[in-house]
Amino acid sequence: MKLQSYYTDFIKNKAIDLGFISCGISKSGFLKDEVNRFEKWLKNNYHGKMSYMERNFDKRMDTAKLVEGSKSVISLLYNYYPSTKINNDNNFKISKYAYGKDYHFIIKKKLKTLLNEMRNEIGHIDGRVFVDSAPILERAWAKKSGLGWIGKNTNLISKKTGSFFFIAEIIVDIELDYDHEIKDHCGSCTACLDSCPTDALYEPYKIDASKCISYFTIELKDKLPDNLNEDFKNWIFGCDICQDVCPWNSFSKPNNDPLLKPRQELINYTKKDWIELTDEVFKVVFKESPIKRTKYQGLKRNIQYANK
Repeated sequence: MKLQSYYTDFIKNKAIDLGFISCGISKSGFLKDEVNRFEKWLKNNYHGKMSYMERNFDKRMDTAKLVEGSKSVISLLYNYYPSTKINNDNNFKISKYAYGKDYHFIIKKKLKTLLNEMRNEIGHIDGRVFVDSAPILERAWAKKSGLGWIGKNTNLISKKTGSFFFIAEIIVDIELDYDHEIKDHCGSCTACLDSCPTDALYEPYKIDASKCISYFTIELKDKLPDNLNEDFKNWIFGCDICQDVCPWNSFSKPNNDPLLKPRQELINYTKKDWIELTDEVFKVVFKESPIKRTKYQGLKRNIQYANK
């Protein structure tokens, strides 16, 4: 076995040992197929007020500029499909990825462990770890690494596990064996487009993020639009509609990470509890949660809007 292949197998096996459900590798460089699509998306203002999407365009398109001297992009998937369901019947809803502790810290720790394991086995490696924290097109790299295809809802989808997973990367300066893209398996299905209540999925494989419930409830800091509260379907943080209806998510299996399990208070929350939520309780219940990102006032805004 070539040393390069040995290192590749070592990395993939260690990734699985650390709890990642998939690991794929592609050659670092320029994403030529993404440039026109992304430029057009920005020009149409489909990013809304997410101004950070406009910055560092060159780095977003070229990992060699994001990490100088890089040769490989290691893409990893981490399952967040919950083992414990929160009762959504006549209740406010939060996205499944926000049930437990903030994934940034959970996954970054695992990525750093993997990079250290690689250095112990291989020797000196220059590299950086990324968890939704830099100008990198994560889904494009995961697709390029053969971990899935970009579905009609613009999420990365895997035949084995659906789409309820986080995507992370390690970009390194060593050459490895590279994986190949897989074909699209959406077929004629349009369940995600048909179910989107705000028409954010205006065409197959295209999204106007400025109309997405996740955008409104997380990214938008301004007043919410006057005419959409019924379309929110009780979502107050994020939205899983286009994933919940995807047939491929029937293959989703619960994660076994105790850090991603929801707090007991959250499991038992009723609509009344959400409405009466105080700043003090918010700080305790959501201390290490992704929901902390909205801050108390942002979450209360969402609750009041969805409760109109």
